[in-house]
Amino acid sequence: MLTVLFTICMIWLVGKFFIFGLKASWGIMKLLCMIIFFPVILIGMVVGGLMYIAFPLLIIGGIIGLVTSHS
Repeated sequence: MLTVLFTICMIWLVGKFFIFGLKASWGIMKLLCMIIFFPVILIGMVVGGLMYIAFPLLIIGGIIGLVTSHS
């Protein structure tokens, strides 16, 4: 009986850690995309001659940043 209870509690604990890991990795990926990938893509677009696409994306990103700021 204790083995069944232990097994149920271990499955519950592993499930909780799995869900926590998914939430943490999603937050880290959003942070990486905003801080590293988006500016690198914009710089690459400007260097590659796609200024007419990179500039509107930069303006849209700036507006979203201003609207969603918490201060």
